[in-house]
Amino acid sequence: MDIKTATKAIKHGDVSPVYLLYGLEKYQIKKFTTLLEEQLLQKEDRDFAIVNYDLADTPLQVVIEEAETVPFMVPRKLIFVRDASVFTAGKEGGKIEHRIEALLEYMKNPAEYSILIFLVYHEKLDERKKVVKALKAAGVVLAFAPLGGEELLGWVTKETKQRGCVLAQGTAEALIRNAGTQLQTLTAELDKLCLYAGEGGTIDLDTVEQLVARSTEQNVFALVENIANLRLEQALGIFYELLKQREEPIKIAALITRQFRIILQVKELASQSYSQQQIASQLSLHPYAVKIAGEQARKFKSGDLRQILNRLADLDFQMKTGRIEKVLGLELFLLRLQN
Repeated sequence: MDIKTATKAIKHGDVSPVYLLYGLEKYQIKKFTTLLEEQLLQKEDRDFAIVNYDLADTPLQVVIEEAETVPFMVPRKLIFVRDASVFTAGKEGGKIEHRIEALLEYMKNPAEYSILIFLVYHEKLDERKKVVKALKAAGVVLAFAPLGGEELLGWVTKETKQRGCVLAQGTAEALIRNAGTQLQTLTAELDKLCLYAGEGGTIDLDTVEQLVARSTEQNVFALVENIANLRLEQALGIFYELLKQREEPIKIAALITRQFRIILQVKELASQSYSQQQIASQLSLHPYAVKIAGEQARKFKSGDLRQILNRLADLDFQMKTGRIEKVLGLELFLLRLQN
């Protein structure tokens, strides 16, 4: 079952006794848990109907006892359970001993008045584990992966319309490049931009540049984008802005190196017919970052990228050993890129 299907089912009163929500997109997971609360509980009942546990300090069997206990003063309760070790690969951390059998037995005959929601902020589950297989058979398991490149752009456009505003052409991309790909951050920035634009207003590129501050990482991302498009003056402008913000030149060089390494890796994996999602998983990157890196990769030959990385490695050595003044070293590196 996917997220849309599960959402429709809940709205139609078809509720599973157990949910397992996993993935790195915490904002979307939070949105789904809010849906459960709003659809299944009366507002005045929530103080008594919502129970929270963390398996880092609570045995799983205690959670099951809670699920089997009749709720107090309310007809139904939601039990949110955090921590990933029971469902993911690797050893279970901490000193808490979890009796997995308790959950397996419970799922054979779950209580009608309790809904268990396991929250696993991890990219993958351990599909080999018996408990994961049992949950897939008896409950609902939903993956909340980061949105792909086009999906993320669509999400930004949709969220803007819901706030009564319009994005000018190219503004969605600019917003993501300034604010990053985290939905929670993008939501806050959209709230601010739409408040500034007003009901029915248009958010343009200038508005994004004025109101959405870039992090150091996003500034470096923009710097490399300008390098890829041979916009040296703009690249130097971002570099000098980072210096005004008192960013350490060695850190800036390291972030530039990381971005060029990603571009090379994306280029090589794409040449082996890996999809955008496969590359994102392989490199542990957001799909949108892979999309942009792929666009940048088309502007470089693999040999040129390796040469740039060799220059950056040499620059790093020279800066750290004092053989070159750090700011001058980075300026020379940027100037030589146009040759």
